[in-house]
Amino acid sequence: MKYTSTINIPQFQEDLITWFEREQRQLPWRENQDPYRVWVSEIMLQQTKVDTVIPYFQNFMEHFPTLTALAEADEQKVLKAWEGLGYYSRARNLQTAVKEVVAQYDAKVPDDPKQLGDLKGVGPYTKGAILSIAFNKAEPAVDGNVMRVLSRVLRIEEDIAKPKTRKTFEAAVRELISEENPSAFNQGLMELGALVCTPKNPSCLLCPVQEHCIAFREGVEQSLPIKKNKIKQSSHTYFVLVIQNDTGNYLLEQRPDQGLLAQLWQFPMLKADEVDEKHLSAYIQEKFQVEVVEMNDLEPVKHVFSHLTWFLNVKYITVKGEMSVPGHMEYLTKEEIKQYPLPVSHQNIYKQL
Repeated sequence: MKYTSTINIPQFQEDLITWFEREQRQLPWRENQDPYRVWVSEIMLQQTKVDTVIPYFQNFMEHFPTLTALAEADEQKVLKAWEGLGYYSRARNLQTAVKEVVAQYDAKVPDDPKQLGDLKGVGPYTKGAILSIAFNKAEPAVDGNVMRVLSRVLRIEEDIAKPKTRKTFEAAVRELISEENPSAFNQGLMELGALVCTPKNPSCLLCPVQEHCIAFREGVEQSLPIKKNKIKQSSHTYFVLVIQNDTGNYLLEQRPDQGLLAQLWQFPMLKADEVDEKHLSAYIQEKFQVEVVEMNDLEPVKHVFSHLTWFLNVKYITVKGEMSVPGHMEYLTKEEIKQYPLPVSHQNIYKQL
């Protein structure tokens, strides 16, 4: 391959693996090579920082220590354990895939690339990570860290935002990967990207593979990787209705089965362009057939998703009268709310109570 032809591959492997085995962080999912633990950690680590994941991983393993435990768990309990990590479809897909493993593969994670790759939510990266880390198979596991490291080491100037570019990096890893220790090799690339070959101001003088790095040699490490496309951000403004009835309970609603934050629970939300503030009281009385006693402002909440920002105007509303509650809504005590999975934005509202 044109990119790897200039590199001393055995020496690169040795330098990277030696460094990783000496400098790797002690992380709970590295305690052993259990494929289930590797799998859960890799799903959690997508779009989330390591420090954030550690307590979630430990808590998740306490609740669902085995594939069977997760397969048999109530979905709302799984979402509750995932609460705050975001991207809740990851948790749902993980549970769906684990159920399939328990049913079809005798509760053993398959080490066959085709079988593993066919499981829900297991993309090329997760498949490669599980096969290499847990089963020691020489398979590429290409994520953003790996693309950044190799774009610099090999001076690959293809746009990493384009899906087809991943194939270039997968081919490069196949050329470079250690057949003897693919687990340490792949983890070494990831760790190097996390600790040394960082997006801004990489620590090139501390890099164990600096002598192999073309970008460092040619002084272009700061301009790589090339990433051109930007996701267009949109924003929405909502009223959030924290409605408390005359018995002191709060109204919560469950989000739809599909889409953003599916099946999580929240205080009722209303798009700000659907009703103006001065008619809010009349809207609540009409919709819920109750009398609004008082309405006050709580602290507004801003929540940024990867592609979207929510601006939430939070209203604390006390009502009296028998409210007709539709099936997707429930009145709950402040204590009961703790048992329900809430999006981060609504956890921040709950804390204000």
